[in-house]
Amino acid sequence: MDTVLPFAVFAFVASITPGPTNVLVLANASRHGLRATVPMMLGACAAAAGVVLLVGSGFAAPLAAHPSVQRGIGLVGLVWLSVLAWQLLRSDPSLDAGHDGARLGFLGAAGLQLVNPKVWMMALAVIGVFASGGQATRVAGLSLLFFFIALPCMGTWAWFGLRAARWIHSPRKLRRFNQAMALLLLVSAWLTVLV
Repeated sequence: MDTVLPFAVFAFVASITPGPTNVLVLANASRHGLRATVPMMLGACAAAAGVVLLVGSGFAAPLAAHPSVQRGIGLVGLVWLSVLAWQLLRSDPSLDAGHDGARLGFLGAAGLQLVNPKVWMMALAVIGVFASGGQATRVAGLSLLFFFIALPCMGTWAWFGLRAARWIHSPRKLRRFNQAMALLLLVSAWLTVLV
């Protein structure tokens, strides 16, 4: 119980700070609205909490023992995020929201978390600092708490996207917004891998 508050602060900071998933949530909410973005938010939060559970349960020990596997996951994540940034950059602002190729759903966002190096580093830090004993109930509790903290943080980014949509009233402004989001996505993805 003495680590719940420090863990909650850590989970909040890890979830609210800019990163590839948050940028995608913002971009999708601005383009498709909240209802279409909720599955993406749920998938991202559930997968991140699942990674914490995997790491804490010891199932990710082989990953920690093989740096080449870690680099491979990071490379796959970087390529995937770069493709998503390209789709966002090239998206046609005159298309209906349902035809936009950069849109992610529950499974797409969950898959993104599984190859997101930021998520794995965060999970390793969580387990190393807050659940070093590796007790199954403690790890499960931290995973669940992480999910419930991460969800409103993602919701905040979706809210920013909804607010941005209010001033995007022309195809030209939407194209510029998409270009800015694509650039932010690329920068956040490359910084995650390079730092």
